[in-house]
Parts: sequence; structure tokens; C-alpha cells
Amino acid sequence: MSLHSLELGIAGHASAQETLSGDRHVLCEFPGGVLVGLLDGLGHGFSASEAARLAAETLVEHAQESLVSLINRCHERLRPERGVVMSLASFLDRKGLMAWAGVGNVEGVLVRGDGRSSPEGETLLVRPGVVGIRVRSVEAKVLPIRPGDTLVLATDGIRPGFAQRVGRVVPAQRIAEQILLHHSKGTDDALVMVARYRGEAA
Repeated sequence: MSLHSLELGIAGHASAQETLSGDRHVLCEFPGGVLVGLLDGLGHGFSASEAARLAAETLVEHAQESLVSLINRCHERLRPERGVVMSLASFLDRKGLMAWAGVGNVEGVLVRGDGRSSPEGETLLVRPGVVGIRVRSVEAKVLPIRPGDTLVLATDGIRPGFAQRVGRVVPAQRIAEQILLHHSKGTDDALVMVARYRGEAA
């Protein structure tokens, strides 16, 4: 699998009071798959942005590892810093599988391209805690995926219910922009990442 196997869309903004956002996305191809994720540094401004940057660097450096290992690495890296919440997904090479896991309140939804899921999609069960401060046992769930299945990750600056914006023929970037436009709280950093699986033939 390569980045060409995914159609991507990203949209976000910093809170009205800040010039730097504490929200950051990760997108990294590795031998065997592609890692995507959203991170949200606690608070706002420079400190939140720096915590998210350190976590993102750690994820990219070790992208080929399991999601549980990645979260644990970030937890150790961020212990002296401000914490982050995150949700991650690995699209796995030629297996038609996606693993996902999360800690905190970065929401994840998988909307099936053939209508197999409800309009609200299949929801990522995130574990309570903050990476770098307090993380309980984390588990990654593995799901089969097919071309047209669309993953959406959104930080807590996005109101719930955004999965209904995921149209099967709507471009991923357009979906991200529409979710930000219609579901942003407007009072917090906000970031949306959309990854539609095209399949290996793409």
C-alpha cells in the first residue's frame, strides 16, 4: 500500500484567540502500509502546538510499529511536556485491513462505501486518558476495508454528527471542508482529516 491508495482531505483552523493550532495531522507511508492520525495538544497556542509536534515526530519515526506501541512511545516522549489526545489508523499492505486506536477525545468514524454501515458510520472506541500524562490499557481494533470506505478523524473543536456529511461520491477534500464549515464550534482549535480507501489497483 502507498499514499496513492488513499484519497485525502484535510481542513482546520486555530481558535480565534491564537495564531498557532494545537491540532496536528500525521500522514506517513511505511513498509507495509500507511499511518494516518490526528493529535490535539492540551490547551491552546505554542505549548499545545509543541506537544502535538513532538508526538507527530515520534509517530513518523516509528510508523511501522503497532498502534499500541506508537501510543506508548508518545506517552514516554511527552512525559516532560504537555500531553496530547490522539486517534490513529494504519491501513495495512494488501490485506484489506485497517487498524485503529485512540486515547482521549479525537473522534473517529468509518463510513462504508457500499452502505454496510449506518449513516453515522462505525465509531472508534477511544480510551480515556491523555498521552504523556495518564494512559490506561490501549487496544487496537482491526477492521476489514473495501474500496470506497471512508475514515474521518476530528478533534474536539468539531461538533458530533459530522459523519452525515460523508457522501460516497463527494471528494475527500470537499468532505473535510464541509465538516469544518458546518460543524466547527468556532471557539477551539479544530481539525478534520478524511481518508478514503481507493484500493490497491488505484
